Amino acid sequence: ICLPASVVLAYVEMNGSRLDPTLVWLRGAVAWSVIPYYVVYAIPALNMGFVEMTGSITVWWLKASGAGSYSLGPMMVDLAQGGHILTSDWGGSRAILTEPLGEGGFYLPMLNSSGQPVSIGFILSCSALQSMIVFVGAIVALSGVSWKRKARGLFIAVPTIFILNAFRNAGIVWLHVNYQDWRWLGMDIFEFAHSYAAKVASLGAMFLMALALFGLLPELHAHVMRILELPLRKKDSPGS
Repeated sequence: ICLPASVVLAYVEMNGSRLDPTLVWLRGAVAWSVIPYYVVYAIPALNMGFVEMTGSITVWWLKASGAGSYSLGPMMVDLAQGGHILTSDWGGSRAILTEPLGEGGFYLPMLNSSGQPVSIGFILSCSALQSMIVFVGAIVALSGVSWKRKARGLFIAVPTIFILNAFRNAGIVWLHVNYQDWRWLGMDIFEFAHSYAAKVASLGAMFLMALALFGLLPELHAHVMRILELPLRKKDSPGS
């Protein structure tokens, strides 16, 4: 979401509206969204910590719901030049990422009760950190709003996304393991659940959560509506 927000921001600023309060908020929201995520991504210790937490909670959720007994394999690294190795064999720094990684980055393979891989691994994207940080940026960047109200908004957004994401991950694993022969329009159950069904459900959940936040933080609602209007608004003439 930061890319389209940045495009809108650049477009409107080029038309002479740099001091618009809503654009000041949007700049802050983009910054508060990009910087924390990049910090987590660029510090391997934090990156692996989020991956470990996501995988562990998913395994616990599956066991608690009676959906099956699973475990996590050792932390792996997807290398940019190809291949996968254990993080214990990886020579990179744990304090700062100094080399490019493959698409999977740091990941945890998932194992069934027999210790066999189930062809699913957890990466940083599985943590829903992107979704959480978007709401964090949008709320923290609000000016003229007390930190008490901001904290209430964050308390609604972050734990809700965290819990829903754990349910989402567990559901995808359960579907993948139990419906391996399912096919529709050339897609297997994992591709359908992960790339389509889960994303539609996530968008719906985020929309409903945004409505709840708009009631708590009407300033946020006002900024969002003005952002939708700004590209269509004609620049005021000097005599207006």
